[in-house]
Amino acid sequence: MSITVTGRKMPVTEALRQYAEEKIGNSMKVMDIDPLVAEVVLFVEKNPANPRPAVCEVTLRTKGHIVRVEESEEDMYAAIDVAAAKVLRQLRKYKTRVVDRKVRAGVEKAPDAIPATGASLDELMEELADDEVVRVKEIEFEPLTEEEALVKIDLLGHDFFAYTDRDSNLVNVLYRRDDGGYGLLKQVEE
Repeated sequence: MSITVTGRKMPVTEALRQYAEEKIGNSMKVMDIDPLVAEVVLFVEKNPANPRPAVCEVTLRTKGHIVRVEESEEDMYAAIDVAAAKVLRQLRKYKTRVVDRKVRAGVEKAPDAIPATGASLDELMEELADDEVVRVKEIEFEPLTEEEALVKIDLLGHDFFAYTDRDSNLVNVLYRRDDGGYGLLKQVEE
């Protein structure tokens, strides 16, 4: 687990760096994945009309998945706190999906073998029900299965997700339906 804290057009004090590393690091402990890399970018918007100028951007990369959170608050410490809470929610959502996928695939695990997240199943389901908009600047366009695309669309928070189907090598578009659930647009084979 590595955390990089940088400032965009502002110096990052040692106290601010340690605070960001501690808060984001605590949020990342929910995942037991070793190649988990976090980039934290801190900056202050110069617009005097903006009531929340302090911005904290967090980008996590792990095993082909990207989780990105951007939060703005009145001061930098508050922005880091809110961003760390959102990162924790997104990672719990991802972890719950991975565990559910393994159970659905027929991999039988003892209840003790499923990693505990520190929250009950009801709390996790409430967090899964939250709809959040997360802005993403870059995305890897790689061959995926339909199930992997479902995980990615939830992690990214988009209304749609385009990907190449691993089996057919055709372009598919997965989208979130207004009445709940997902729809899938498949390219016609010629």
